[in-house]
Amino acid sequence: MSAPPAPRPTLPTTSATATSATTSAVRRVRLLDWRVRFAILSVIWGFSFLLIKVGTEAYAPFQVALGRVLFGALALLAVLLVRREPLPRGLRTWGHLFVAALLLNTAPFSLFAYAELSIPSSLAGICNATSPLWGMALSLVALSEDRPTRRRFAGLGLGFLGVLTVLGAWQGFSGVDAKGTAFALLASLCYPIGWIYVRRTLAGTPGSPVALTGGQLLLSTLQLALVSSLFSTAPASFPLWPTLSVIALGALGTGMALQMQYGLVTEVGPTTAQMVTYFIPVVATTAGVLVLGEQLHWNTPAGAAIILAGAALTQARRATPGPSDG
Repeated sequence: MSAPPAPRPTLPTTSATATSATTSAVRRVRLLDWRVRFAILSVIWGFSFLLIKVGTEAYAPFQVALGRVLFGALALLAVLLVRREPLPRGLRTWGHLFVAALLLNTAPFSLFAYAELSIPSSLAGICNATSPLWGMALSLVALSEDRPTRRRFAGLGLGFLGVLTVLGAWQGFSGVDAKGTAFALLASLCYPIGWIYVRRTLAGTPGSPVALTGGQLLLSTLQLALVSSLFSTAPASFPLWPTLSVIALGALGTGMALQMQYGLVTEVGPTTAQMVTYFIPVVATTAGVLVLGEQLHWNTPAGAAIILAGAALTQARRATPGPSDG
């Protein structure tokens, strides 16, 4: 959530060692057909919003975000340990990773957790699907290689219409918590801002995507540990289900899922791999309704479908993909 954002592209690398390591990882996981792994990835990232909701029942939002990046970092560090692969080197690289961690992990993970204090997990998952729309709008300004087309402008307008449909604009947005929804949309905006920064500063940095992301999650853990200690009180207890939800959110949704996404990108290509983004809100909505008993009105799935159609149009002829978890 991942995210988480986006679609969020994998960290760029031109290292021959990184390519070899990723290829080896793909060979190890090809025991499962890529379609099966694609489905598993969609479910993991779709359920991330439910896990956030359950986690916030016992922990403060900053603590949920902290647990997410902590267990995600531990999962990726375990992969690096097995591969005997080092973390990135160089102060410049770590400096840029610090900013990337703030934009891609610390801020959006915290915002989604705060959002789900007052909005359903299904709505948070749908808001996450607006990341490609934000990304398209920002890339036209910040990235010279992204040129506007009629199709992409149409997709942006269609996506905006979908957001208004989800929020029930014709009813005056009644029944929708404005603050929580704004937090979720702001979290989705963080992802494309972060990836534009990554493309400008970390393209060609030596090291595999797993090593770079592992370092990024370590820095996010430090950031959230500081923020959480300042603005949250230590939990008095550790209830079973919220605790397991936070652990799963980190180890599966932020650790294993990213590793799985890297393998899919290498095996089937970025265009196919990034299609997982369009299944996440479907899974998130289904999980929220069936598991948490959240209410579903007709405009929610209708608006989500319009948003996804618009996002698909904005991504036309765009080659840079990536994971999008909540």
